[in-house]
Amino acid sequence: MSRENPAAHEIAPAKLNLALHVRGKLPDGRHAIETIFAFCIDGDRLSAEAADELTLEVTGPFAAELDDQDDNLVLRAARALQKAADVSAGAAIALDKRLPIASGIGGGSADAAAALRLLTSLWRIDPAHAQEVAPTLGSDVPACLLSLPARGEAAGDRLALVDLSELSGTPVLIVNARVPLATAEVFAGWDGEDRGPLGDWRLGRNDLEPAAIALVPQIETVLAWLSAQQGAEFIRMSGSGASCFAFFASEELRDSAADRVPREWWRLATHLR
Repeated sequence: MSRENPAAHEIAPAKLNLALHVRGKLPDGRHAIETIFAFCIDGDRLSAEAADELTLEVTGPFAAELDDQDDNLVLRAARALQKAADVSAGAAIALDKRLPIASGIGGGSADAAAALRLLTSLWRIDPAHAQEVAPTLGSDVPACLLSLPARGEAAGDRLALVDLSELSGTPVLIVNARVPLATAEVFAGWDGEDRGPLGDWRLGRNDLEPAAIALVPQIETVLAWLSAQQGAEFIRMSGSGASCFAFFASEELRDSAADRVPREWWRLATHLR
């Protein structure tokens, strides 16, 4: 990599669902949800530089857990954007995989969205192409493309920005018991009961939590552990699990809790954007 052709970089920030209400089924068979998306300052990291072909190199703590790197969501996003924008150029993409897979914090979706942002800049194309492609890659990808606080409806892909400026900079601790959990399996386990609309996210809930706990009982243990930590002010499971998070009254209290996370669990001490 030369100084004349430096790589462009993007963070794929961890996604949190502050509340997630399942309201029923959509005509296309997907679940109708209402959720509030928020994003952290940390996550996976991507870089790309101009090349004749599309390639992807994956490194990082969770690189080995990606089953098929040739069909990784990052490459699928790149190919879809290439086609939508009628681009013949390629890119050498590098993914530093720092977030656990299948963990409810948007790892794959955030990676795909970061790739769309990265390649839109590298190829100097209209951002509208990325907005067009994002919903075809997954229900969370449009929100991750924005990476801004938003209310998601329909399958989570109909978005409206929300003002969560009072939360910006909030210390957050994300914890995962290192057990992957497939989104489809969790939604399949939802009991089918509509428990009402999402108003104030602070008074909301995550309707997928019982189904997720039935599949991965360790989630209940993680939630109880977070609730017992000094300074933890808001505790919830994110998305379809299995990651759980807590807001903290101060960075010092968050860091103190992070130091006590059981060694066999994964943790990320971060802040909200």
